[in-house]
Amino acid sequence: MYEVEALLREYDRARAYTDQLWKDLSPDEVTWRPHEDSSAIGWHLGHQAHVAHFMVRNLTAAEPSPDPELDGLMDSALPERFRGALPTVERLTAFRDTVAERVHARMNDIAGGRVAAPAQLTIVATHLLTALINHEYQHDQWIGEVRSGPLGHALPPDPDTDQVGRLDGYLVLRPFM
Repeated sequence: MYEVEALLREYDRARAYTDQLWKDLSPDEVTWRPHEDSSAIGWHLGHQAHVAHFMVRNLTAAEPSPDPELDGLMDSALPERFRGALPTVERLTAFRDTVAERVHARMNDIAGGRVAAPAQLTIVATHLLTALINHEYQHDQWIGEVRSGPLGHALPPDPDTDQVGRLDGYLVLRPFM
């Protein structure tokens, strides 16, 4: 099993890969939807952060959302046809960055024993980070398909790490393959 610090490095690597998939796109490409029953790349970006925030909040530390107005929009329970009005790229970026900072702060508190029940929360943290990393890559698959298909942009190479491989076409952490 991975240690929290190693998983945080992999979380950062997964987020960096996501950034390679979208940061060079125009705002119109980030908000473009192939059809009514699909989601824009921007929705996936917000959803990745939304899930990270809620997992950390609900499993390790009750804290308010960094952008409560995005909570309903970025929830996957919202049918695709209602996911059209996205925030600006700048707001999505700020949301993603803030959530990542909070993930790091909480996981580092757990790894450093600065929480109640540090041994128990370390187990929770390793599984939580594994899920966040694999969830990031899960949505990267769709982002990459839209990037390379309808938008016509080349894909970046897979992350340069022996900790990640492909399973069913998706990038995942290797110990679970």
